[in-house]
Amino acid sequence: MRFQHFIRALILAIFAAFIIKLHYTGEIMSYINPRYTLMSKIAIAIFLFLFLIQLVRIWENRNHTHNHCSSGCHHDHDHSGSFSKRFIVHLIILFPLVTGFAFAPATLDASIAAKKGLMLPQVNEGTASMGEHLNRMGEATDEKSAESIEPPANKDDSIIQHTAPLANTNYLSKEQFDKEMEKLTTSDIIQMNDNIYASYYSRITEDPASYIGKKIKVSGFFYKEDGFEENQFVLARFLMTHCVADTSVIGMLVEFNEANDYQEDTWLEIEGEINVTNYNGHVMPFIKVDKLKVIDEPSEPYVYPAMIKIV
Repeated sequence: MRFQHFIRALILAIFAAFIIKLHYTGEIMSYINPRYTLMSKIAIAIFLFLFLIQLVRIWENRNHTHNHCSSGCHHDHDHSGSFSKRFIVHLIILFPLVTGFAFAPATLDASIAAKKGLMLPQVNEGTASMGEHLNRMGEATDEKSAESIEPPANKDDSIIQHTAPLANTNYLSKEQFDKEMEKLTTSDIIQMNDNIYASYYSRITEDPASYIGKKIKVSGFFYKEDGFEENQFVLARFLMTHCVADTSVIGMLVEFNEANDYQEDTWLEIEGEINVTNYNGHVMPFIKVDKLKVIDEPSEPYVYPAMIKIV
């Protein structure tokens, strides 16, 4: 048996088992946007394929493998390098697996939001608007696919165009997306549902004056930045475009006289009225609270850019 090939086979098998575990438990959603679940399943297949290759090499006849070498052979037959060097390499590879199995994934919270900083909408001239920022985040990653489709006439800045069906709930057809966006102006109350949250947020923050007086219902976690008034806080969400590493903090500014009664990371559901205010020179919407209640943290706390199939 060739020990180095055995170690490699073992590592590949553990990597495959780890990703399978994430899918089985649903924890995969704590790491990546649901639109990448297919890619992660392909990664499982690749790891298992490479595992089988290494498994075959474990039992190869060493004499048969190396009978072409003379005494002066300088080929690397898996014995080069010191034991300490190989040990360190394997330790680095195994570290994410050990931590992945040992610790449950944690949901991002207000402490992470404070480090990332809040994405302020509709800033002064010379700085990109919120919609432009979401547009850059939501660029289609497959350039070849992007070239093969015709962009819609009125492309929203917070959508991702796709040419194949996807499993997560924020996958919408163009007709469904347009219908959802119409509700911003036609509905008696704006429902900030997760599947359309990013698009609604982009539209409202880019033109807040158009929504003054509109009723809104939204949920998120309590987050308060330095410089806020005592009655101000943000009902925040983490927007995940690709994976947990690229999440950004978005959310609606709220004015509520009893804001100090709540602690950071408390999940709230708020109904209120949209107004506008000036924050550090930025015109932005805020919610004047009519109703507020504490809710449990949702099983899927992140929101994602809406995805649209372009035919």
